[in-house]
Amino acid sequence: MKFFVDTANVDEIRELADMGMLDGVTTNPSLINKAGHDFIETITEICKVVDGPVSAEVASTDYETMMKEGEKLAQIASNVCVKVPLTPAGLKVGKQLVDNGQDINVTLCFSAAQALLAAKIGATYISPFVGRLDDIGQEGMSLVSDIVDIYERYDHIHTQVLAASVRGPQHVVQAALAGSHVVTVPPKVLHQMFNHPLTKSGLDQFVADWKATGQSIL
Repeated sequence: MKFFVDTANVDEIRELADMGMLDGVTTNPSLINKAGHDFIETITEICKVVDGPVSAEVASTDYETMMKEGEKLAQIASNVCVKVPLTPAGLKVGKQLVDNGQDINVTLCFSAAQALLAAKIGATYISPFVGRLDDIGQEGMSLVSDIVDIYERYDHIHTQVLAASVRGPQHVVQAALAGSHVVTVPPKVLHQMFNHPLTKSGLDQFVADWKATGQSIL
């Protein structure tokens, strides 16, 4: 399963990329606003840091404006993946971009029926929002499982499932078990995945035992 990081903070992205943890990046208007920097400049810089796909989202809702925005975003770098909402206008824009050879990420997916529409236009990624479904009492990860199961039934569907709105390490594990092709996580969650009390206590013991030998490898 590929790991994307869900942030527009270039420093965080660079740190995780240096660790070899990243296959790509996802952003959205909320994350861009949080970062507090120029949108185009931020996406341009991220694309230089990460070799994999960088999702950059259109900010309008009507077809004509979204189409212009999508075309502009696609020109930033070869690894830009234009992100469009799962609306009739969004899918119309997505279809046009796909026909032009552009990778797209269809976002804000909350049902398997919606995921079928994204696959129909040849979307590169479909982003089911797990955490937001959990927030309203539904099982978000069940949606990921359903989409993976449906897509695998048809050889002509090449859309990858990108589990989004991830809230913790367990969501990452569940996404992997469900067969999600990609998971996108906030940097905090990716760092949490390193942590286990037995890892820390074991390392503390090894360090203490090594110190007691009085030896040095260097």
